[in-house]
Amino acid sequence: MKRYKQLSYEQRCQIYVLKKSKMTQQAIADTIAVSQSGISREFKRTRGERGYRYKQAQRMCAERHSQTSKAFKMTPDMIELIESKLSDKWGPEQISGWLQSERDESLSHESIYRHLSASIGIYGQIK
Repeated sequence: MKRYKQLSYEQRCQIYVLKKSKMTQQAIADTIAVSQSGISREFKRTRGERGYRYKQAQRMCAERHSQTSKAFKMTPDMIELIESKLSDKWGPEQISGWLQSERDESLSHESIYRHLSASIGIYGQIK
């Protein structure tokens, strides 16, 4: 299975030119070595009122990318907060929900479980 890669600006320029020359989606995909479904998705997501435009497509992609949630890192302050909540008998799901609703921070309960697992020594006590 191929790993998904975002289209580059140069690929979008190529797509635009090839589409203008009336090539099929499959032929465009074969030419720039991406899947046909990727070309179809590109046209669907980035088509404007005047059709497909490479600059507009790049701008729309950048806007979508900027709106995605960012990866969250376990900072020392966050670890201290999590351990405080755990010592108050909160569960990882509760902590995760509280962080989202009260502090608008996204941290999955799985990440909290991983931290908890790494913190527990061989005797089952927090290090």
